[in-house]
Amino acid sequence: MIERVAIVGTGVIGASWASNFLAQGLDVSAYDPAPGFADRLHATVAAQWPVLERMGLAAGADKGRLRIAASLEEALEDAQFVQENGPERLDVKRALFAAMDAATGPDVVIASSSSTLKVSDVQAGLRHPGRIVLGHPFNPPHLIPLVEVVGGGGTDVAAIEVAMAFYGQVGKKPIRLKKEKVGHVANRLQAALWQEAFSLLIEGVADVEDLDTAIAHGPGLRWALLGPFLNLHLSGGPGGIEHMLAHLGPPTESMWRDLGRVSLTPENSALLVRAVTERIAALDLPAVVAERDATLVSLLQSKAGTGLP
Repeated sequence: MIERVAIVGTGVIGASWASNFLAQGLDVSAYDPAPGFADRLHATVAAQWPVLERMGLAAGADKGRLRIAASLEEALEDAQFVQENGPERLDVKRALFAAMDAATGPDVVIASSSSTLKVSDVQAGLRHPGRIVLGHPFNPPHLIPLVEVVGGGGTDVAAIEVAMAFYGQVGKKPIRLKKEKVGHVANRLQAALWQEAFSLLIEGVADVEDLDTAIAHGPGLRWALLGPFLNLHLSGGPGGIEHMLAHLGPPTESMWRDLGRVSLTPENSALLVRAVTERIAALDLPAVVAERDATLVSLLQSKAGTGLP
């Protein structure tokens, strides 16, 4: 059982990870080179703590177990697992991982929260590349269970197994990718939906409100419970996915051939920003976020009491 975790980089993702680990009863040391990070981190953890209390704190959970480190080396001292959350730039990642590699024992697994970079590129040239893995969360990590785990070409299988076990230990739902892919899995699925949503908006088929409604009050409700394959199978009734492919396969293929391809030109980007800005003008966004999080917690608690996979 891992009891001491180091957080390197305490922006939106790193701070959320810190809240999650503290809520699971771990000791957390944190470091970020940005001035004033300590105050911001404490404020974020305090703001996120009530919803974590509602979800249920583990034995020993305490905000006071957060230790602010004055240096990277101090943060990594005695850490049994490292969660890195630095900028999404390969040159920065390589320099940071080289420093972490030198400051930790060779058996300490170092996981990156990177959304797009490949582990193979990050671990190149390190003294101990075998303990480098991807541990990509879905935002915000203190609420969303998904973590994507994969190694690079130089990663030891044992390091992947340690990461999978650790994320399970802290209440996550880790998935193990069989190979590296830019954007991993969830972001690629999300990007495919965004591409068509952007295309339908730019083409004038529907506005922002209706596109959001189409997902939030349609397939998104089923996707929150089961994934695309199980949903497809259940939609086929007694015939399951075989029936669906036989009857809706050709129409589905015709839609695939007709999906929009969007480039984020300055003109298209401006249109998207303008459309979303108009949509949110009448909304109280802090209230929306609070209601979203409260509903998400209720959903997670409901799912935990079911036999859904």
